[in-house]
Amino acid sequence: MVHRPAYTPSVQELRALVYCAEFGTVTRAADALNLTQSAVSRSIRILEEKLGVRLFHRVKKRLLLSEAGRAMLRDSKEILERLENSAQMVMAFGGGGAVLRVATLPTFAATWLIPRLFSFAENNPGISIDIASALGPVDFDDSPFDAAIQRAVMARRGTKVTPILGESLITVASPNLVGSEGKLSAEEISKYPLIQLATRPELWDEWFLHVGADKTDGLKGPRFEHFGMVISAAQAGLGIAILPAIFARPAIDAGTLIQVHQSAMSGPTPYALIQPDSTEESASMNAFSSWLQRIPVEM
Repeated sequence: MVHRPAYTPSVQELRALVYCAEFGTVTRAADALNLTQSAVSRSIRILEEKLGVRLFHRVKKRLLLSEAGRAMLRDSKEILERLENSAQMVMAFGGGGAVLRVATLPTFAATWLIPRLFSFAENNPGISIDIASALGPVDFDDSPFDAAIQRAVMARRGTKVTPILGESLITVASPNLVGSEGKLSAEEISKYPLIQLATRPELWDEWFLHVGADKTDGLKGPRFEHFGMVISAAQAGLGIAILPAIFARPAIDAGTLIQVHQSAMSGPTPYALIQPDSTEESASMNAFSSWLQRIPVEM
């Protein structure tokens, strides 16, 4: 049995810290927690005694975080959020069915996977899908995920990779930026701000090389963390973007983006289902994998 050190806070104490920091008084924190004022005050007092520091300054009936309190608040919020997420995940097992926990690139999930999930759910009513975003490679030894859907190049050692679909990259922009016709040469494109994807900063240099244009400074333009942000930035007229065609299609269909150059560039690696080699055979995962491989790319 693992014994908790005497200084380790309880969940009730962390909740008291977070709510008192948010509301500024014990009275309001107690109301929000549905506890008595004395219970909340006691939790704060016990926590301060455990840690040997003052977490709040009491100023005219207000609670103001001390330096120590501010340092602890962020971690306390994160711990409580992770506990809540874990509880919700476990509750998904309540129906007795299987739950597949899948990490995926956020824009892939939003624009391609989620719009198609209805057909999987309709044909597999006993399997629930728990999806979370992951921009980096997934360490299955240190995460709750059963699989990931990412670019195949992101797979770590000790994983099984099943390709789903290739990547075709196109250049797009808002018609408000380039006009409704929007057909530009590579030289004309180079004169616009070029929206950057932080995780793939080489894309513009590769695109200009692909179309046979002179090398330009492909790093001039705003920079964003993932393709979903790039789509929003392009729609807002912040510049021209390179996007996978499957991600750009909904915005193109809606008229908020247009393709500005006819050339499409193949990505270096397909999107794939990535699973740990050590995973035991699972009927639910096999069903999900089979569905991914036979689902049409365009719907």
